[in-house]
Amino acid sequence: MDKVLSDVETRVLACLFEKEVTTPDYYPLTLNSLTAACNQKSNRNPVVSYDEAAVELGLERLRSKGIVQMIHIAGSRAAKYRHAFLEEYKLVPPEAAVLCELMLRGPQTLGEIRGHAERMYGFSDLSEVEEILRELMDREPSLVDKLPRQPGRKEARFMSLLSGRPEIREEDAALSPEAMNSDRDRISALEEEVSGLRNELGSLRKIFEEFRSQF
Repeated sequence: MDKVLSDVETRVLACLFEKEVTTPDYYPLTLNSLTAACNQKSNRNPVVSYDEAAVELGLERLRSKGIVQMIHIAGSRAAKYRHAFLEEYKLVPPEAAVLCELMLRGPQTLGEIRGHAERMYGFSDLSEVEEILRELMDREPSLVDKLPRQPGRKEARFMSLLSGRPEIREEDAALSPEAMNSDRDRISALEEEVSGLRNELGSLRKIFEEFRSQF
């Protein structure tokens, strides 16, 4: 992807789109309101604590990439900011809602994406979300990636690629043959240890019974 975004840029851009849709009366956003949006404790993963300087730097970098514009509104002393999210990435509203949700909360399953993104777009069913994800993955370059299914989870998760292609993390690497073999080795070692403890306990019980029979 030509315009890989930093974590701060990703959060700033997603917040601008989110607030335009969910609180249009307060959009475009001032630096102060955008900082508060970035640091929200709800609908965010991870929760961050950016100061205004960090958010302002993110805005400047997004402006240099042509994804955000600063505007001055008559009667307002503070500059405000608006996004060009849909135009830059050639998105329609449902695609933007899905991608924005992944930018705000990180990797999620189909059901999680649909549930969390409902406040930005009403999806008819999971198949609609799945089709949107497929379209975003089929882009050139891809905007979304499907991660390997984690151990103990029935569904795979999807993540945004606006911050670059993800590295395989520990929980995903656990699915590799090497990791699975390592797990089997650990389990075998534990089973042997348990078996040894049981034998030792049996020997101790036998010694104790023999000792008790003398009285």
